[in-house]
Amino acid sequence: MRLSPASSEALTVAELRRYGRHLTLPEVGEAGQSRLKAGRVLLVGAGGLGSPLALYLAAAGVGTLGIVDFDHVDESNLQRQVAHGTGAVGHPKLESLGHRLADLNPLVTLELHELRLDRTNALELIRRYDVVADGTDNFATRYLVNDACVLAGKPNVYGSILRFEGQASVFDATRGPCYRCVFPQPPPPGVVPSCAEAGVLGVLPGVIGCIQATETIKLLLGAGETLVGRLLLYDALEMSFRELRLRKDPACPLCGERPSIRELVDYDELCGTKPAGSQSVGISARELADLLARGENVLLVDVREPHELAIARLPGALHLPLGQVPVRAHELPKDRTIVLACHRGLRSMRALELLRERGFTRLLNLSGGIDEWSREVDKSVPRY
Repeated sequence: MRLSPASSEALTVAELRRYGRHLTLPEVGEAGQSRLKAGRVLLVGAGGLGSPLALYLAAAGVGTLGIVDFDHVDESNLQRQVAHGTGAVGHPKLESLGHRLADLNPLVTLELHELRLDRTNALELIRRYDVVADGTDNFATRYLVNDACVLAGKPNVYGSILRFEGQASVFDATRGPCYRCVFPQPPPPGVVPSCAEAGVLGVLPGVIGCIQATETIKLLLGAGETLVGRLLLYDALEMSFRELRLRKDPACPLCGERPSIRELVDYDELCGTKPAGSQSVGISARELADLLARGENVLLVDVREPHELAIARLPGALHLPLGQVPVRAHELPKDRTIVLACHRGLRSMRALELLRERGFTRLLNLSGGIDEWSREVDKSVPRY
């Protein structure tokens, strides 16, 4: 990456006092601290990974922090998203995080982007920053961030967490592999559960987010050896770290010798989070509510796990966990329209595909899951 130049403006007395422990490090010093001050970092996500990322980058004196998020703080977030507090429940995460960072370090400039990052805005936004730190939790956004970073020539500080395991790397196509070199295709929808579906140890994003923050600071400083070309794997149960060496794929369609991807694509379609082609199998929560209100002969099938039902239920739904769909499909009627539902629509899409393979044709997927039902139809249904 191109290093941010040291700020032409000398560090103020307040900055000299605040960053004194940095200034005594020969690898940082005043010149390095000035580079941090001149640095511009975009954080994608203000949740589990975004919390330690934002807190430590702000504390370190990174001059400008851009943060992208459009979600609100939920009570279930507080087990791991430590930048937010109980008083922020129900408020936008950007608002909550903005207040926390302004209190932590008022010398940092915050640029808060309350929007859903997509193919129409990602490239323009990412071009405005020196480094992008990816704190997202879904494959569609990971591929979007990676592709935009490659096209914009920016390093992508990657982190991922699930259950007790995490991984981190720095994808910089100017010096090494990109995310697509390592993961050419996203997994089929529903195969890899989200943290909400599979769980996550609360301290895990703290470990991985701190590694991402460390790599981001090193990139801005131009110091040390970064994770470019390496994938760091962390197992919290074993308390072990392993490392995989990564190579640039010369056949990568994005950063290889003959790239075929020259613009951002539809990442929901790429990752199967919305059906490809013209035949739509999705139904919104409001559309489902209308069907039920009209007394339509539909069967609502909830494919979530039992502990999720204990938190929130859909009215009148038959419970059939995703893992049991292949062996219990014969219990479902083929002469009724079946609406499949899960937390946010990914596992239910996988269930739809499994039923389609077994000859079912009258199938719909509740695209936003019970989470959309709670937001758009019945706010008394708890969110998690």
